[in-house]
Amino acid sequence: MFTHAITRLPGPNFDQGLTTANLGSPSYPRLLHQHQVYLDTLRRLGLEVLQLNDEPDYPDAYFVEDTAVVTPKVAIITRPGAPSRRGEEETIAPVLGRYRPLQRIQAPGTVDGGDILMVENHFFIGSSLRTNTEGAAQLAQILSDYGHTAEVVPVAAGLHLKSSVNYLGQDTLLVTPELATYPGFKHFKRIVLHRVERYAANTLRIRDTLLIPIGFPRTHEQLSRLGLPLLELEVSEVRKMDGGLTCLSLRF
Repeated sequence: MFTHAITRLPGPNFDQGLTTANLGSPSYPRLLHQHQVYLDTLRRLGLEVLQLNDEPDYPDAYFVEDTAVVTPKVAIITRPGAPSRRGEEETIAPVLGRYRPLQRIQAPGTVDGGDILMVENHFFIGSSLRTNTEGAAQLAQILSDYGHTAEVVPVAAGLHLKSSVNYLGQDTLLVTPELATYPGFKHFKRIVLHRVERYAANTLRIRDTLLIPIGFPRTHEQLSRLGLPLLELEVSEVRKMDGGLTCLSLRF
Protein backbone atom coordinates (compact mmCIF):
# COMPACT_ATOMS: atom_id res chain seq x y z
CA MET A 1 0.00 0.00 0.00
CA PHE A 2 1.37 3.41 -0.95
CA THR A 3 2.16 5.81 1.89
CA HIS A 4 4.16 8.51 0.08
CA ALA A 5 4.07 10.44 -3.18
CA ILE A 6 6.72 12.70 -4.69
CA THR A 7 5.41 15.41 -7.01
CA ARG A 8 6.83 18.47 -8.73
CA LEU A 9 5.26 21.84 -9.40
CA PRO A 10 4.80 22.49 -13.13
CA GLY A 11 6.83 25.46 -14.32
CA PRO A 12 5.47 28.38 -16.36
CA ASN A 13 7.38 27.04 -19.40
CA PHE A 14 5.67 23.64 -19.20
CA ASP A 15 4.19 24.21 -22.64
CA GLN A 16 7.71 23.94 -24.10
CA GLY A 17 7.79 20.28 -23.15
CA LEU A 18 7.50 17.35 -25.51
CA THR A 19 4.10 16.53 -26.94
CA THR A 20 2.48 14.80 -29.89
CA ALA A 21 -1.10 15.30 -28.68
CA ASN A 22 -2.17 18.14 -31.00
CA LEU A 23 -5.03 19.05 -28.65
CA GLY A 24 -4.54 22.81 -28.62
CA SER A 25 -2.56 25.23 -26.50
CA PRO A 26 -2.43 24.35 -22.80
CA SER A 27 -3.24 26.86 -20.07
CA TYR A 28 -0.78 27.34 -17.21
CA PRO A 29 -3.35 28.63 -14.67
CA ARG A 30 -5.66 25.75 -15.51
CA LEU A 31 -2.79 23.25 -15.20
CA LEU A 32 -1.83 24.63 -11.78
CA HIS A 33 -5.41 24.28 -10.60
CA GLN A 34 -5.70 20.71 -11.88
CA HIS A 35 -2.33 19.82 -10.35
CA GLN A 36 -3.37 21.22 -6.97
CA VAL A 37 -6.60 19.23 -7.01
CA TYR A 38 -4.52 16.12 -7.77
CA LEU A 39 -2.23 16.81 -4.79
CA ASP A 40 -5.18 17.51 -2.50
CA THR A 41 -6.75 14.24 -3.58
CA LEU A 42 -3.61 12.22 -2.81
CA ARG A 43 -3.43 13.82 0.63
CA ARG A 44 -7.12 13.21 1.28
CA LEU A 45 -6.56 9.54 0.48
CA GLY A 46 -3.88 9.35 3.12
CA LEU A 47 -0.60 9.81 1.28
CA GLU A 48 2.23 11.97 2.56
CA VAL A 49 2.91 14.25 -0.41
CA LEU A 50 6.30 15.84 -1.00
CA GLN A 51 6.15 18.60 -3.61
CA LEU A 52 9.41 19.64 -5.25
CA ASN A 53 9.99 23.00 -6.90
CA ASP A 54 9.74 23.37 -10.65
CA GLU A 55 12.85 22.87 -12.79
CA PRO A 56 13.15 25.77 -15.26
CA ASP A 57 15.64 23.87 -17.44
CA TYR A 58 13.31 20.89 -17.74
CA PRO A 59 9.75 21.80 -18.77
CA ASP A 60 8.64 18.14 -18.56
CA ALA A 61 10.04 17.63 -15.06
CA TYR A 62 6.62 17.66 -13.38
CA PHE A 63 6.10 14.23 -14.96
CA VAL A 64 8.15 12.85 -12.09
CA GLU A 65 7.11 9.22 -12.62
CA ASP A 66 9.52 8.90 -15.54
CA THR A 67 12.59 9.55 -13.40
CA ALA A 68 12.51 6.46 -11.18
CA VAL A 69 11.06 3.02 -10.54
CA VAL A 70 10.32 2.50 -6.86
CA THR A 71 9.69 -0.91 -5.33
CA PRO A 72 9.30 -1.86 -1.66
CA LYS A 73 13.01 -2.81 -1.70
CA VAL A 74 14.83 -0.41 -4.03
CA ALA A 75 14.56 2.82 -6.02
CA ILE A 76 16.00 2.62 -9.52
CA ILE A 77 16.94 5.97 -11.00
CA THR A 78 16.16 5.91 -14.70
CA ARG A 79 17.88 7.37 -17.73
CA PRO A 80 15.04 9.06 -19.64
CA GLY A 81 14.62 8.16 -23.28
CA ALA A 82 14.21 11.73 -24.50
CA PRO A 83 17.61 13.50 -24.47
CA SER A 84 15.97 16.79 -23.44
CA ARG A 85 14.77 15.14 -20.21
CA ARG A 86 18.11 13.73 -19.08
CA GLY A 87 19.06 15.52 -15.90
CA GLU A 88 15.58 15.53 -14.34
CA GLU A 89 16.47 12.34 -12.50
CA GLU A 90 19.41 13.96 -10.70
CA THR A 91 17.12 16.00 -8.44
CA ILE A 92 14.96 12.95 -7.67
CA ALA A 93 17.82 10.68 -6.59
CA PRO A 94 18.68 12.42 -3.28
CA VAL A 95 15.02 12.57 -2.31
CA LEU A 96 14.42 8.86 -2.93
CA GLY A 97 17.71 8.07 -1.23
CA ARG A 98 16.06 8.99 2.08
CA TYR A 99 13.66 6.07 1.67
CA ARG A 100 15.31 3.36 -0.41
CA PRO A 101 18.72 2.06 -1.51
CA LEU A 102 19.45 3.43 -4.98
CA GLN A 103 20.41 1.74 -8.24
CA ARG A 104 20.77 3.38 -11.66
CA ILE A 105 20.18 2.67 -15.33
CA GLN A 106 23.43 3.24 -17.20
CA ALA A 107 24.06 4.41 -20.78
CA PRO A 108 23.34 3.31 -23.43
CA GLY A 109 20.24 2.04 -21.65
CA THR A 110 17.15 4.23 -21.45
CA VAL A 111 14.10 3.75 -19.26
CA ASP A 112 11.06 5.95 -18.60
CA GLY A 113 9.10 5.14 -15.46
CA GLY A 114 5.88 5.49 -17.44
CA ASP A 115 6.82 2.24 -19.17
CA ILE A 116 6.99 0.26 -15.94
CA LEU A 117 3.88 -1.41 -14.51
CA MET A 118 4.23 -2.94 -11.05
CA VAL A 119 1.78 -5.76 -10.34
CA GLU A 120 2.50 -6.96 -6.81
CA ASN A 121 6.02 -8.46 -7.06
CA HIS A 122 6.03 -8.68 -10.86
CA PHE A 123 7.00 -5.91 -13.26
CA PHE A 124 5.94 -5.42 -16.86
CA ILE A 125 8.58 -3.37 -18.69
CA GLY A 126 7.35 -1.61 -21.80
CA SER A 127 9.70 -1.64 -24.77
CA SER A 128 8.93 1.70 -26.38
CA LEU A 129 10.43 4.76 -28.03
CA ARG A 130 11.54 5.85 -24.54
CA THR A 131 12.65 2.53 -23.01
CA ASN A 132 15.15 0.63 -25.13
CA THR A 133 16.27 -2.99 -25.10
CA GLU A 134 19.42 -2.30 -23.09
CA GLY A 135 17.54 -0.27 -20.50
CA ALA A 136 14.86 -2.94 -20.15
CA ALA A 137 17.53 -5.60 -19.65
CA GLN A 138 19.32 -3.56 -16.99
CA LEU A 139 16.09 -2.88 -15.16
CA ALA A 140 15.03 -6.53 -15.25
CA GLN A 141 18.40 -7.56 -13.79
CA ILE A 142 18.22 -5.02 -10.96
CA LEU A 143 14.69 -6.09 -10.15
CA SER A 144 15.79 -9.73 -10.11
CA ASP A 145 18.68 -8.88 -7.78
CA TYR A 146 16.10 -7.55 -5.29
CA GLY A 147 13.79 -10.54 -5.57
CA HIS A 148 11.32 -9.20 -8.11
CA THR A 149 10.32 -10.77 -11.41
CA ALA A 150 9.95 -8.95 -14.73
CA GLU A 151 9.09 -9.35 -18.38
CA VAL A 152 9.24 -7.07 -21.41
CA VAL A 153 6.07 -5.98 -23.21
CA PRO A 154 6.23 -4.45 -26.70
CA VAL A 155 4.49 -1.06 -26.74
CA ALA A 156 2.78 -0.82 -30.11
CA ALA A 157 0.74 2.34 -29.49
CA GLY A 158 0.88 5.27 -27.09
CA LEU A 159 3.86 7.00 -25.56
CA HIS A 160 4.36 4.61 -22.64
CA LEU A 161 3.13 1.20 -21.49
CA LYS A 162 0.95 2.83 -18.84
CA SER A 163 -0.75 4.85 -21.56
CA SER A 164 -2.36 1.51 -22.44
CA VAL A 165 -2.60 -0.63 -19.30
CA ASN A 166 -2.76 -0.16 -15.53
CA TYR A 167 -3.25 -2.44 -12.56
CA LEU A 168 -6.39 -1.92 -10.49
CA GLY A 169 -5.74 -4.53 -7.80
CA GLN A 170 -8.00 -7.56 -7.41
CA ASP A 171 -5.98 -9.32 -10.17
CA THR A 172 -7.53 -6.89 -12.65
CA LEU A 173 -6.00 -4.87 -15.47
CA LEU A 174 -7.55 -1.93 -17.28
CA VAL A 175 -6.27 -2.26 -20.82
CA THR A 176 -6.73 -0.95 -24.35
CA PRO A 177 -7.99 -3.29 -27.07
CA GLU A 178 -4.54 -3.36 -28.66
CA LEU A 179 -2.90 -4.89 -25.58
CA ALA A 180 -5.80 -6.94 -24.24
CA THR A 181 -4.59 -10.15 -25.89
CA TYR A 182 -0.95 -9.84 -24.83
CA PRO A 183 -0.01 -13.36 -23.58
CA GLY A 184 1.50 -12.08 -20.34
CA PHE A 185 -1.86 -10.67 -19.31
CA LYS A 186 -3.87 -13.88 -19.84
CA HIS A 187 -3.94 -14.83 -16.15
CA PHE A 188 -5.54 -11.51 -15.16
CA LYS A 189 -9.09 -10.34 -15.31
CA ARG A 190 -9.11 -7.67 -18.00
CA ILE A 191 -11.39 -4.68 -18.36
CA VAL A 192 -11.03 -3.75 -22.01
CA LEU A 193 -11.62 -0.11 -22.82
CA HIS A 194 -13.85 1.09 -25.60
CA ARG A 195 -11.69 2.22 -28.51
CA VAL A 196 -12.79 5.85 -28.24
CA GLU A 197 -11.83 5.93 -24.54
CA ARG A 198 -8.26 4.62 -24.75
CA TYR A 199 -6.92 7.59 -22.81
CA ALA A 200 -8.78 6.39 -19.71
CA ALA A 201 -6.36 3.44 -19.51
CA ASN A 202 -4.25 5.82 -17.43
CA THR A 203 -6.28 5.23 -14.30
CA LEU A 204 -4.57 5.24 -10.90
CA ARG A 205 -5.44 3.22 -7.82
CA ILE A 206 -4.59 4.89 -4.51
CA ARG A 207 -5.34 2.56 -1.64
CA ASP A 208 -8.96 1.51 -2.24
CA THR A 209 -9.93 4.38 -4.54
CA LEU A 210 -9.64 4.64 -8.30
CA LEU A 211 -8.69 7.99 -9.79
CA ILE A 212 -9.89 8.28 -13.37
CA PRO A 213 -9.77 11.11 -15.90
CA ILE A 214 -13.08 12.89 -16.24
CA GLY A 215 -15.08 12.61 -19.44
CA PHE A 216 -15.05 8.86 -20.12
CA PRO A 217 -18.54 7.58 -19.27
CA ARG A 218 -18.11 4.08 -20.68
CA THR A 219 -15.00 3.55 -18.59
CA HIS A 220 -16.71 4.96 -15.51
CA GLU A 221 -19.52 2.45 -15.94
CA GLN A 222 -17.07 -0.44 -16.43
CA LEU A 223 -15.04 0.48 -13.35
CA SER A 224 -18.10 1.03 -11.16
CA ARG A 225 -18.70 -2.73 -11.28
CA LEU A 226 -15.55 -3.30 -9.21
CA GLY A 227 -17.27 -1.84 -6.17
CA LEU A 228 -14.45 0.61 -5.44
CA PRO A 229 -14.91 4.35 -4.90
CA LEU A 230 -14.28 6.33 -8.10
CA LEU A 231 -12.96 9.88 -8.24
CA GLU A 232 -12.93 11.69 -11.57
CA LEU A 233 -10.18 14.27 -12.00
CA GLU A 234 -9.76 16.87 -14.73
CA VAL A 235 -6.44 16.44 -16.53
CA SER A 236 -7.12 18.27 -19.79
CA GLU A 237 -3.91 20.33 -19.69
CA VAL A 238 -1.75 17.35 -18.77
CA ARG A 239 -3.27 15.40 -21.64
CA LYS A 240 -2.28 18.15 -24.07
CA MET A 241 1.33 17.43 -23.05
CA ASP A 242 1.08 13.63 -23.50
CA GLY A 243 0.62 13.07 -19.76
CA GLY A 244 -1.89 11.46 -17.43
CA LEU A 245 -2.72 10.70 -13.82
CA THR A 246 0.11 8.27 -13.15
CA CYS A 247 2.77 10.59 -14.60
CA LEU A 248 2.29 13.27 -11.98
CA SER A 249 3.65 11.41 -8.97
CA LEU A 250 6.11 8.81 -7.79
CA ARG A 251 4.20 6.61 -5.34
CA PHE A 252 5.71 4.20 -2.86
